[in-house]
Parts: sequence; structure tokens; C-alpha cells
Amino acid sequence: MNIEKIRNEFPFLDAEKTGKKVIYLDSAATSQKPLSVINAQADYYKYSNANPHRGSHYLSWKATEVYEKTREKIRNFINANRPEEIIYTRNATESLNLLAYSYASENLKEGDEILISILEHHANLVPWQRVAKEKGAVLKYVYLNEDFSLDYNQFRDKITNKTKIVAITASSNVTGEMTDVKKITKLAHEVGAISIVDACQLAAHKAIDVKDIDCDFLAFSGHKMYAPLGIGILFGKYSLLENLKPYNLGGDMIEYVYEQESTFAKPAQRFEAGTQDVGGVVGLSAAIDFINEIGIDNIYEHENELVRYAYDLIKDIDNIKIFFPEKRNTGSVLSFAFCDIHPHDIASILDMNGIAVRSGHHCAMPLHTYLGVSSTCRASFAIYNTKEEVEYFAKELKNVRKVMGL
Repeated sequence: MNIEKIRNEFPFLDAEKTGKKVIYLDSAATSQKPLSVINAQADYYKYSNANPHRGSHYLSWKATEVYEKTREKIRNFINANRPEEIIYTRNATESLNLLAYSYASENLKEGDEILISILEHHANLVPWQRVAKEKGAVLKYVYLNEDFSLDYNQFRDKITNKTKIVAITASSNVTGEMTDVKKITKLAHEVGAISIVDACQLAAHKAIDVKDIDCDFLAFSGHKMYAPLGIGILFGKYSLLENLKPYNLGGDMIEYVYEQESTFAKPAQRFEAGTQDVGGVVGLSAAIDFINEIGIDNIYEHENELVRYAYDLIKDIDNIKIFFPEKRNTGSVLSFAFCDIHPHDIASILDMNGIAVRSGHHCAMPLHTYLGVSSTCRASFAIYNTKEEVEYFAKELKNVRKVMGL
């Protein structure tokens, strides 16, 4: 695998045009985009722009073709049974809210339980809070072991016959742990609960097989996997999707509309009201091609080597605390804090030296409260990062203490 050749695909690495040299270690927030994705989206708007499913003319046919061919490509990417199980959304947040509204609000009753982990991003937490309050259900959490790893024994203890929904991240955006969603799904199904997987931090790094996991629903966002902002995916087993009420109402999701009532199309069209982001779909198609060309196993191997190397280089810095379950399967995320320096100061000093990291609670406030910190810094790696960049990051992180006079 030629990393330098891959790096040439990413325009942001052109320091002259970007405005400065940037070592981008914030891919968990959003990945940079390769030229193949940028060009594919631009070409769509230049030569194929039209509304899919709404016209009998040539350009509408072209838009419909790429829109539906990409659905099949995504089906293959996650090994779903049929393309109708793939729903286009704006992002994983919308996908999860769709489930909270269309499934949970319709199926939960007072006293039912929703089980999630303390690792969850707000997108896989706040919707369940609302549903629990509205339906009189109980929202329960699974917590961590002392080494910041997920406590699977708690899953066994907390899943009961009252559990109706188990919603779990496939890879934490803070600790980086890749959870055993197959094991968790099996536990959920043993009590008749459905399994919902947030795969945002997994889709760009590890192969997903929804048949093997046997999850009922799975969500991810394109922008974290080299695709444009504003395109997301919800996978659902067809037997469940065909019984869900639609989340948005309007054009193209209908079967018949009368003055006082309407009937709705079958999945996935039922959940895709209004004009869709076909340009985003085109970009997602190109992003999947980009990942497949490199090989997702090669991507994971490279990123995992970088994150483990970074951990070894920074773990002994004075007063640092790293929230990283090193003995578990982990992704490309490394979150840390100094006991005596605010994470925003760390990030600002690193930025002055051309290193982009994230600081804050990473949309995981309950997890940070549980960890006893208000915020952390997070370095996250992608295929375009190098060992030399990791070494520079570690060197400048050590220098942060000197800049702060410590």
C-alpha cells in the first residue's frame, strides 16, 4: 500500500492552497475528501443533475440510475439482503431519530426498558431519553471497567424481559473501543429486544456484515468515510421496515393521496420524502469505491498501527491521562487530557503548530461526566496520516507543557 500515492488524492494536503501545512487528526469528526469523490460529485451537478423518480426525461433517468445503483452498492458494502433495506438520510443522527419516532414511539409502552451504553454519542442517547419520557419507559446504561473498556457482564445482568431496545455504538468516538455488537445483538434477541447499531465510527475502518451481526437496524454517516457532508444511511431488516410508519411526509414517499387521507410507498421509498441529496449519494458511491480500491482491511491495519504508535509515544508524558482500553479492539481514536491544562488550550497550542485535534466533550457529555472530566482532546487518524505526523504530534504535545510554563 503506497501511502504517499494515497495522500496525493487529498487536496487539503496542498499547503499552498490550504493556506498552511495541516496535520489533520480530526477525522472522527469528519474525514477529508479524495479527488475521486470531489470530482464525482462535481460531474453529477455538471452533467446529470435532475430529480430521481420524478421525470421521464434523460437526465431524470440518469439521476435515478445512479441513485438506485448506489443503494445496491451500499447493500453490498454492508452485506444486507436487499437494496430496499437501505434508506438514505441526512446523517446517522437523522437515522436514529427516525427509529426513535417510527419504531420506539409506536412500540414501547410504560415500564418497557431501553438499554444503551455510557459510550454513546448524543445521537444515540438523546432520542432515547425523549422516547422514554414520552412513553413512561426506562432508559438504562451499561458502564465501563477500570481500564475504560465496556463491561459486557453488565449487559448480561441488565438485559431483562422488559428490555425492548438495545442501542449500541459499534466503535466509541471517545475511547475508540470497537464493541462486540454481534454478542450484544445475540443477548438482545434472547429476550425479544431489537438491536440498533450506531456504526458511524466503524464504517470507514472495518468491514460491516449486517447478516453476521444480525442487528435489526444500523446507521452511519457518509462524511466520516470520505463522502460529502449531508448524506447518511439507515439499514433495517425489511420485515421491520415494512411495518414502520414514515418519519417525513410529502413528495415521492406516497402511493396514493386523496383529499383526506394518503397511503404510502413500500420501503425504502417510504422514508425518503422530498428531493434527496443525489449529489451526496454520488459522492458516497465514489467514497465506497475509494475504500474498496485500497481495501478496508488495509485501511484498518494502517490506522490501528498509527493509533497504537501514538499511544506508546504519549502515554508517559507528565500528568497525562489517556482514555484508551489498549487491551480491546480499538479504532483510530485516542482521547486524552492533562490534569493541569485545559483541553482547549492544548488544542489551540497544537493548532499553532499545524496540528488539528478536537477538544471538547465530542457529543458524549454523559461519558465525560462518568470519566470525571468536563472535556478531552482527541486525535483521530485516517488513511492519509503517516508515522512521521504521529511523531510530530507527540513531540508538540510534549512541548505544550513547556509553552504553558509547566
